[in-house]
Amino acid sequence: MADSDEWVKYVTEQFVQYVETSKDERKQSRQTAKASREPWLTKWFGIAPLGVALWWRSRSGR
Repeated sequence: MADSDEWVKYVTEQFVQYVETSKDERKQSRQTAKASREPWLTKWFGIAPLGVALWWRSRSGR
């Protein structure tokens, strides 16, 4: 029973915090979070795509 009370309290706090922030602040925080995220290609496949991309660019320049 205590766990559900804590969960409801947490959700309520998060909701109130969301409602109290302005629309512009929420939009700005989403944009900064999106900009700081690493590219999906690197996230899923590591550094290999970067190596292939560098190799491909140097190859096509010749």
